[in-house]
Amino acid sequence: MSTPERPRAVVLGVQLPGVDDGEHRSSIEELTRLSHTLGLDVIGTLSQRRGQLSKGSVVGRGKLFELARWTGGTGIVPSAAPKAKSNRQEKGEDEEDEPAGDDEETVQDDDGIGPPAGKLAEIVVVDHDLTPSQARNLEKASGVEVMDRTSIILEIFQRHARSREARLQVEIARLNYETPRLREGVQKDVGRQRGGGRGSGQTAHELDRRRVRDRIAELRREIEQIQEGSETRRSKRSEAPTIALVGYTNAGKSSLMRRLTGSDVLVADKLFATLDTTIRALYPPTKPRILVSDTVGFIKKLPHDLVASFRSTLDEAREADVLLHVLDASDPAFPQHRAVTEEVLTEIGAVEASRWILLNKVDRLSAADRERLAAQYPDAILLSALDANDITALHARILGFFERDMVEVEIVVPYAEQARVARIHETSRVISETYDDDGTKLVVKTTPALAEALSKGRDEPGE
Repeated sequence: MSTPERPRAVVLGVQLPGVDDGEHRSSIEELTRLSHTLGLDVIGTLSQRRGQLSKGSVVGRGKLFELARWTGGTGIVPSAAPKAKSNRQEKGEDEEDEPAGDDEETVQDDDGIGPPAGKLAEIVVVDHDLTPSQARNLEKASGVEVMDRTSIILEIFQRHARSREARLQVEIARLNYETPRLREGVQKDVGRQRGGGRGSGQTAHELDRRRVRDRIAELRREIEQIQEGSETRRSKRSEAPTIALVGYTNAGKSSLMRRLTGSDVLVADKLFATLDTTIRALYPPTKPRILVSDTVGFIKKLPHDLVASFRSTLDEAREADVLLHVLDASDPAFPQHRAVTEEVLTEIGAVEASRWILLNKVDRLSAADRERLAAQYPDAILLSALDANDITALHARILGFFERDMVEVEIVVPYAEQARVARIHETSRVISETYDDDGTKLVVKTTPALAEALSKGRDEPGE
């Protein structure tokens, strides 16, 4: 059975002042990978240096004609406006590309002057957020569908969301993205056409916006109900030692999660393969058990609405005792990836936990590159999630970290409450167990919170 051909796409970017060549290339390559994750076949890239994005169509006229060679379009944005300036044009919202300065841009070398023979692009993917008029003008000039960076990320999130909460969060982000892009309908006064009184009508556009607002409010209420249950579960775990894996998307967090916990979480060489926070106990088991959570990956220019929507999901990172900041050491752009993650962690308030830098995927590096990284980042842990010895060493380091804060207490359990003894064995490390007239005497090593609970006759903190 033949595999269906993937939609062909061309990636379009603008290098603005203050963005160096390496950063610009990295952004274009990342958008190409996002497009591949979405199932698109990127057949070429086009880029241009400009002082600012064209208000009308992102790039200048010359680049529009070049784009048209890849898509089969005209390269021209037809205008229905009269030559005299309209109110929209005076406000800078005209749909024609502005003439001033368009001939001054420096055009970069691209992946060729046109697409492979007989293979025109069906989609233009733009490495910027587009205004509705910019998107429309690019579609007119190229003759094909246009997607900006945010719409690509939202589509990937929508496809990869598994839990009910993640799907609701993505829908909110998508509605917030689409609301400004709703076009006014031809129908100007629904109320009057339906026989309403003077001034009582609403435009179709206003009704659409109201429906969207109502839907967002409904989704948020549902998320609040889900989060109440999440908060209850989180409070029960609050005194357990916790670790959160954070980092750029596709840095290898899920692979580390599998190796540290022995779980079967999804591992895929795709951006945003994991959207739902997964929590498992460290393996081999410890007493008390140590919980590990795998969180959603970050990315440059991550839409703000998505950060806000997934804030509850990222609470696991904010409340963790240790953050394992995972970086793909084989990616030359990992210093920029580190900065992006640090920025998001600061935004969500995850600043108090101990933070370890894990330079992952060192198996892809030469010995010389590993030595260079070790010298450049002396406090980082260099490892490969595929190396059993590296995982064992990381496991031991985690245990050592939490061992420092554990306390040793003596607990006497009356014979009438012997069921508690088994529970103590489950939750704490029992150093000795003896028997006398008062009951079973246990010396245990555990966390301070759990030690206090057990000493007061409770099995869990907060009971």
